[in-house]
Amino acid sequence: MMTIQRIGIVHPGEMGISIAAATQKTGHPVYWASEGRSAQTRERAAKFELRDVQTLANLCATCSLIVSVCPPHAADAVAQQVLAHAFTGLYLEANAIAPQRAVRMSQAMTAAGITFVDGGIIGGPAWTPGATCLYLSGPRADEIAACFSAGPVETRVMGVEAGQASALKMCYAAYTKGTTALLCAILAAAERLGVREELYRRWSQEDADFAEQVVQRTRQVTAKAWRFAGEMEEIAATFREVGLPGEFHVAAALLYRRLAPFKTARGTPALEEVLAALCETETAEAGAGTPLKEGSKAVGERHHPNG
Repeated sequence: MMTIQRIGIVHPGEMGISIAAATQKTGHPVYWASEGRSAQTRERAAKFELRDVQTLANLCATCSLIVSVCPPHAADAVAQQVLAHAFTGLYLEANAIAPQRAVRMSQAMTAAGITFVDGGIIGGPAWTPGATCLYLSGPRADEIAACFSAGPVETRVMGVEAGQASALKMCYAAYTKGTTALLCAILAAAERLGVREELYRRWSQEDADFAEQVVQRTRQVTAKAWRFAGEMEEIAATFREVGLPGEFHVAAALLYRRLAPFKTARGTPALEEVLAALCETETAEAGAGTPLKEGSKAVGERHHPNG
């Protein structure tokens, strides 16, 4: 017989709400705390009939499983807030953080009587079967996987050690999002050097569709660039922890930070706008190494997405 979990979603953003909807399909009631949240977030939660308990304290008192899906720079703050409310259930840390951060978080939560499960989401918001996989590692990870048995989220349990799921997420995103950042920089450099069209021709000789794919990746990444900057810094920390240089992904973080202002743009910007922003150094250099402006708001109110 399935154990019904009362699930609390800390951040019902674009990714979080899809995770909530997937657990609802399996028959689990989902709760959230509306205190301090935006009208957009409230509307999203109401649309999917999340049960509002007003405050995080009430969420911790009500739920047997709390799921954290937020930008990586906010992950520790969310965990600390949950710890402060004496939660003693299951905690799923499903953010894009370095595995060493996940291990430290696990140690703190285990000491407080919380069962910590490390999670890594690969894919976008989970609405299409087969498009999104939640990797899990830690004790009782199987219980969390069971919450998604009706789909569309796929799950894979990697073992009982915290950090394994986060490690996979970091290695995967190091290639996917790291490559996109590199391609953005290549196009911007080619534009400044006056060889962009010739570069397209060279690419097309090797792959007829590649140049257009690069253009689309460069334009479309702008909507999520503000949150990818922090993820690149997590990847850099992950690489350094195992003796590899992290500078490439530090540079990727800076490139994404230059694109962060496009977060509020309507529609996909023109390529020329994106290339100009990539070459704008004054604002980006001043903000290098600091959280994005969204991070100055209360935890959860920069939302957002994915997760």
